[in-house]
Amino acid sequence: MQGTVGTQAPDVSLQLHDGNVIKLSDFQDKQSVVLFFYPKDNTPVCTTEACGFRDAYPDFESLDAEVIGISSDTPESHQGFAEKHSLPFQLASDPHGELRKAFHVPRTLGILPGRTTFVIDRTGIIRLAFSSQFSAAKHVKKAKETLKSL
Repeated sequence: MQGTVGTQAPDVSLQLHDGNVIKLSDFQDKQSVVLFFYPKDNTPVCTTEACGFRDAYPDFESLDAEVIGISSDTPESHQGFAEKHSLPFQLASDPHGELRKAFHVPRTLGILPGRTTFVIDRTGIIRLAFSSQFSAAKHVKKAKETLKSL
């Protein structure tokens, strides 16, 4: 099953807030990737999580990893969110939930889009799948710990 630790990450296309479209496989053999799925731009816990990844971004760079946030918001919403909070990484739009489905990101209480962070190594293998709807800071910590162990 895709989306689980030890399996190949699905090779999805990501519509980024800067207008570019990239494939996850573009990173293969180059650097690790941290994908963090979050429910919505400009909400309290999501903002805390995104700013946590922002503040730790130099650590991710030193670990040779790219960070990409994913929610159902539009590229325009992502652009405003990124500018407002000085986010140094890209945000990808998933308006119809295809990326969430590809990675099997669960919903919380059956209604809220899940908050799950994945670490994908240079070979495209998922090394972390961490879900916690309300512990935003743990996502950054778990991602860094996983990257350090690679």
